[in-house]
Amino acid sequence: MPLLTQQIQDEDDQDSLVASLDNVRNLSTILKHATCFATKNGIKVTVENAKCVQANTLTALRMCYQGYGYPLRLFLEEGGVVTVCKINTQDPEDTLDFDFCSTNVINKIILQSEGLREAFSELDMMSEVLQITMSLDKPYFRLSTFGNAGSSHLDYPKDSDLMEAFHCNQIQVNRYKISLLKPSTKALVLSCKVSIRTDNRGFLSSQYMIRNEDGQICFVEYYCCPDEEVPESES
Repeated sequence: MPLLTQQIQDEDDQDSLVASLDNVRNLSTILKHATCFATKNGIKVTVENAKCVQANTLTALRMCYQGYGYPLRLFLEEGGVVTVCKINTQDPEDTLDFDFCSTNVINKIILQSEGLREAFSELDMMSEVLQITMSLDKPYFRLSTFGNAGSSHLDYPKDSDLMEAFHCNQIQVNRYKISLLKPSTKALVLSCKVSIRTDNRGFLSSQYMIRNEDGQICFVEYYCCPDEEVPESES
């Protein structure tokens, strides 16, 4: 962004944060009220709900922040016109550390998003919970709901065309409240791939890869704790 870069180049030395993104559509589509963390890899935006579900998005936008007490400045350029926005910041609340570590991941799959979108349209979303089963043998990867009309199951074979990677070390059956998972459908609709991981506590990490028409990529990651331990008779 030559014009934008030239205009604020002198101001960058005073800022503790400078980040840029050519197209902010992904950010504006996903982001509402959130806590922002500046990292070496970009901007980490965290949104929490009831301290039991968390969403993160990693991207890089042209933003400048001078430090505590100063507003966040956004520089947007379109058609040679530069718009400068100043947003007052708030003192952040402490965010919950889900302590989701890759070394504790038990099972992981990478799925084309259309397969998961199909599941949300076919399963009974009036169910209180979504049960996720991962196993070394059939059904491999199963999504289940439990409603007044009965149980619904959707299975994904590990050699399915929708399955890009399947890594299962042990059988896991965990339930998650659908009310906590529903906010992730917004990222699911925009995404092309999704990575689903579970750790040794049953905590769920769903990472959505979103690519816009310019080919730019960002990731939105949801963390959710399990609802309850599933009795062996129901697994």
